[in-house]
Amino acid sequence: MEFQDYYKTLGVPRTATPAEIKKAFRKLARESHPDKHQGDKAAEARFKAVNEANAVLSDPAKREKYDRFGHDWEAYARAGAAAGNAGGGRVDPFGPNSPFARYAGSPGGAGGGAGSGGIRYEFRTSGNAGAFSDFFRMMFGDEGAAAGEPEVFSTSGDSIGDILAGMGYNGAGLGGTPHRATAARLAPVEATAVMTLEEAFHGSSRIVEVGGKRLEVKIPRGVDTGSRIKLSGKGPDGRDLVVITRMTPHKTFSRKGDDLEREVPVRLGEALLGGEIHVGTLKGRVLLKLPEGTQQGRKFRLKGQGMPKLRAEGAGDLYVRVRVVLPTNLSDEAKQAATPFLDLVDQPDPRA
Repeated sequence: MEFQDYYKTLGVPRTATPAEIKKAFRKLARESHPDKHQGDKAAEARFKAVNEANAVLSDPAKREKYDRFGHDWEAYARAGAAAGNAGGGRVDPFGPNSPFARYAGSPGGAGGGAGSGGIRYEFRTSGNAGAFSDFFRMMFGDEGAAAGEPEVFSTSGDSIGDILAGMGYNGAGLGGTPHRATAARLAPVEATAVMTLEEAFHGSSRIVEVGGKRLEVKIPRGVDTGSRIKLSGKGPDGRDLVVITRMTPHKTFSRKGDDLEREVPVRLGEALLGGEIHVGTLKGRVLLKLPEGTQQGRKFRLKGQGMPKLRAEGAGDLYVRVRVVLPTNLSDEAKQAATPFLDLVDQPDPRA
């Protein structure tokens, strides 16, 4: 039964803070992960050792217990086993008359501390007997593994699965066995919701059928293509359900983030002399005042008339692009009337 110096394994001092332990674990787990060292047994062993060290040092209760016993763990194990044999079952090695009764309270033996009798350590292995050392399993219990029950990691703070998921790994547990909790986080069920621009503007809902059950998914205002709505634990086997929105093209508006753009045709007289025109928005119609001499392609900004911001206050803007429509099929009288007007207009050659 090999004793592992967890501080040495992670390369941190015994006074290391939780943040320093987490940082060291992330670095070493990334370096030794089996995905990077296919078939390398030594790398796999290092990876297991790093995970075991982190499982203890990142959990305050386990770290306290480990700090108290250290190399004395074998005596602790023998005391627990002997007491169990004498009493016909598992007993508390911290109980009365135990060699370790003085540890029942605080490290000084005052009593009533975190290590008092009857405490149950909730860390569990994946069921792979080689995943953790005999030292670890004797110190922190293997009731669940002995009973053959399916188990998951349940350390306090960031679990191993959380940290490895953050590093982009696929959630395989030690020895290649996926952990249920990690697999649930890394393999959500995804569904696509095709949305119109009007639905994204006003908000909508979709009915998604999962495992024979129909769920109503509320789509918030302001979603865009690629927006993700997560429903924790609503997928099969308790996995997360993620609805991904995809926008359909709109015949009038184009979208850039929270801003919208549209084209508005105007008559020659409106462009030359100016005036007020109605412009349709997703809210309704608004008045746009055109100045005299409005050029083809000029853009006007209507503040706050764009898309609502997703999960935030306010809205984007609407940009209106002018398209001047010239009259066609002029009559002879119209042509004759236009000639003196054009002679009066002092317009430089735009091609010069």
